[in-house]
Amino acid sequence: MTDETIEAGRDFIRDIVAADLESGRHKSVVTRFPPEPNGYLHIGHAKSICLNFGLAREFGGRCNLRFDDTNPTKEEQEYIDAIKRDVQWLGFDWGKHLYHASDYFEQIYDWAVLLIRDGKAYVDDQTPDEMRLSRGTLTEPGKNSPWRDRSADENADLFKRMRAGEFPNGARVLRAKIDMTSGNINLRDPVLYRILHANHPRTGTAWCIYPSYDFAHGQSDAIEHVTHSICTLEFEDHRPLYEWFLDNLPVPSHPHQYEFARLNITATLLSKRVLNALVTGKHVDGWDDPRMPTIAGLRRRGVPADAIRDFIKRIGVAKANSIVDSAQFDFSVRESLNKTAQRRMAVLRPLKVVLENYPEGESEELEAVNHPDDPAAGTRKIKFGRELYIEADDFMEIPPKKFFRLSPGSEVRLRYAYFIKCHEVKKNAAGEVIELRCTYDPATKGGNAPDGRKVKATMHWVSAKQSLPAELRLYNPLFTKPDPDGSNFAADINPSSLEVLQGRVEPALADGNAAVIQFERQGYFCPDIESKSGKLVFNRTVGLRDTWAKVAASGG
Repeated sequence: MTDETIEAGRDFIRDIVAADLESGRHKSVVTRFPPEPNGYLHIGHAKSICLNFGLAREFGGRCNLRFDDTNPTKEEQEYIDAIKRDVQWLGFDWGKHLYHASDYFEQIYDWAVLLIRDGKAYVDDQTPDEMRLSRGTLTEPGKNSPWRDRSADENADLFKRMRAGEFPNGARVLRAKIDMTSGNINLRDPVLYRILHANHPRTGTAWCIYPSYDFAHGQSDAIEHVTHSICTLEFEDHRPLYEWFLDNLPVPSHPHQYEFARLNITATLLSKRVLNALVTGKHVDGWDDPRMPTIAGLRRRGVPADAIRDFIKRIGVAKANSIVDSAQFDFSVRESLNKTAQRRMAVLRPLKVVLENYPEGESEELEAVNHPDDPAAGTRKIKFGRELYIEADDFMEIPPKKFFRLSPGSEVRLRYAYFIKCHEVKKNAAGEVIELRCTYDPATKGGNAPDGRKVKATMHWVSAKQSLPAELRLYNPLFTKPDPDGSNFAADINPSSLEVLQGRVEPALADGNAAVIQFERQGYFCPDIESKSGKLVFNRTVGLRDTWAKVAASGG
């Protein structure tokens, strides 16, 4: 990855880091990206990845990858592997600094025992419902648990027995003894440990009690000597709790938590709960469905990693939440692909054309450029013959004004080939156009007329004989509204989020292993993982322009 791809403008977090280094508060920068392995990463995580790894790189420090694996009932090795793969694909590397909260379970347990001995933690026998009722509300203080004043010895004994597996799930929890009347609900005696008889992806059945995310998170930062603990704004109210733990335990370092605005994109939901429900509810075809905002889904759709980094750089880092128009993301994708994607021709909705004056059984090779702005990309040979396919949308039998493509009696240019003119339309029994009878002008080879006459349209095409059948998957936004309802997301799912077409593509794409290419006049497409010899499948990465916004605005 070049310096240009990660260079970022100034923002309040970078200013803080720079000031800390200049003042000598920190000699070096240590950040971390700490995902919970309970699902696949989405583009919102990409913002955190780029920020944390980017800061470390820009200031000559390091960024740890740490899995906060404190809830084994929701964590799977599949997610751990996917997260590693996604971070590396985005262009970042943690080197030897791969950690897990589970690496520190023994130390975190010892610190919990210390809080008990200091009278700052207790074992609570209340049921989850009783705890919820006694916690209070935003306007009413909570009430002390009837078990809050147990002796340190009793609490220590019960906690030891909790670890030994003497009690069933939910029977007891360990809570911090802070302040049940605090205006910050997070400080109302939060849970530190709960009983959970479950197999952990790394520790197996060695533990049957697990620390809460809040209790493990800050201490893991401290163990790793993280200097700047960066998280999103929803954790701002957790900062006093984060600091209370660090202040009341003999931790080896004292990180500071900083919050930034999470990423929100129109017509997109970036909630693991919703994304998991989309997968389990079969609304999409897995975590890597190209309609998903997961990094895996974007990669399968053909989005380049540098386009994601560019998008993150453009939106910047701010303190206040806002919503980014999805068109900004598409812009970054087009900017990247326009520079690198070679051009090919494909017909999404084939309509047969027969050139009646072209000799039967003959064909010729024409030269086509691979990239109009990159001469080094070279050229390729394409076959031209009597029978072709054009795009069905490029023909109208009764055209309106300003329709400059093919219609009876009109003349158009075929890309790299000749002028053609339509003089007969064939239909099936249902009245649908199935074939056009046309003539070509041999004098216009290469697309220019020696007599100087002009045409107003240039159309793409493929040879009927040499082209290959292909499944073309057109992806549109997964939700119909710019602000889908996360609590009732199914009602906002776009029934037109995927359109599958049976088209034709150039034979140069036969192996199904091409990188992202631009189908001329159609958009950018990439081979899907299902594409192989004998079955070509292409996913539309992004159109050449934002046509979906116009469709949505018109109501159809």
